[in-house]
Amino acid sequence: MKIRKGDRVRVLSGKDRGQEGEVMFAFPAKDKVIVEGVNIMKKHQKPQQQNQPGGIIDIDMPMHVSNVAILSPTDGKPTRIGYRFTPEGDKVRICRRTGADLDG
Repeated sequence: MKIRKGDRVRVLSGKDRGQEGEVMFAFPAKDKVIVEGVNIMKKHQKPQQQNQPGGIIDIDMPMHVSNVAILSPTDGKPTRIGYRFTPEGDKVRICRRTGADLDG
């Protein structure tokens, strides 16, 4: 999976199409990511202890990685991700639109 925790992404499809956010969690085994402030579900929660109140809480739910695209660091537009090797032999992610490095 090419998208990692901390990447800035834009939602391409679904009810939240067009929204942008940062990837909080990535689940490579399931090909899903949780994006901050996107795909929010409301859950009715009972109070569990005396100090924890009940009520309706918002939970960020996972979405499939194919529904998001990483934003280019130079122009902020959605792009695809490629790879290249540095002269030291390290593998780094690059932006397909501009060729800029996405890692460090």
